[in-house]
Parts: sequence; structure tokens; C-alpha cells
Amino acid sequence: MRVAVTGTPGTGKTTAVDAVGTDLPVVHLNDAVRERDLWTDRDEGRDSLVVDLDAVREWLGDRDGIVESHLAHLLDADRVVVLRCRPDVLEERLSERGVPEAKARENAESEALDVILSEAVQRHGEAKVFEIDTTDLTPGEVAAEIRAVVDGERDPSAGTVDFLDYLRES
Repeated sequence: MRVAVTGTPGTGKTTAVDAVGTDLPVVHLNDAVRERDLWTDRDEGRDSLVVDLDAVREWLGDRDGIVESHLAHLLDADRVVVLRCRPDVLEERLSERGVPEAKARENAESEALDVILSEAVQRHGEAKVFEIDTTDLTPGEVAAEIRAVVDGERDPSAGTVDFLDYLRES
């Protein structure tokens, strides 16, 4: 089984996945992209790598496990966990990490517009997508929710989180 754990940067993917405690191997995709040169270009304006998704798919093959990245939902998966966070909290988290203000704001707006959730549902269908609002949860609580998805103890929940008020307020 492959579980994709995805979400806007700053939603808590890496921290939570590291705490899940399952026998499934974990792939931190962003690390693999850098370490294995699975990218085609560098976007200087965004200070990021342009990932070669075909190369990533080839490298992953039929591997089972948890694949964690803001791009994981673009890959084949049996279940897709989309971590969400209230945009103002997300923007604050990213700023604390040293992310430039414009990039933090862009990510917050993307979160408010459900960009990753929409892509996940479009690619995998609602029956495979599990949404978790991490705003007020500890990493351990998020990990427990992910574990429930892995263990088949949680129902799909695409569309249960709504941050559109953020856009009206900003």
C-alpha cells in the first residue's frame, strides 16, 4: 500500500510522518529529489527546484510506503492524506522558518483556495482523499490521524475543511 501525505508547505507533513510509527517505509520526497537529482531546473524566483515527476515515478516504481511531500498527491497512491492549516497560522509558521513574506503569503492564499486538496481529489477521487486540519493539533495528534488512515480506521473526508474566510478577511 502507498499512502501519499501532502499539503501546503508548513502544514506539518514531515514532523507528523516521522511520528506515525508504522512498519511502512517513509520516503521524504523532497530529500530524494535533491539527493537523487530528480529535478530538471531551478526556479530562482521561487528559490525551488522544478521536480521531474516522470523521474520520480520511475525511481519510486511500485514501492509501498508513506510518501511525504507537497507533491505527493501527484503520484499514484492508494490513499491520500491532505494536511491543512488555517492560512494565517500557516503564514506565521512559514515566516518563522525564514520564508520570504511574499512566498509565505502565496502559500497561505493557496491553502485558502484548497489548491492541493483540489488537485488530490481531481487525480484520486474523493473516496481516496483524507483531509486533516492540523491548525490546533500537536504533531502527535496529526500522526495519530495519519496512522488511522494507514490502518483503514478513518473515513475519507475531502471537502471538510474550509478556509475561504481568510480571503474575505485579507
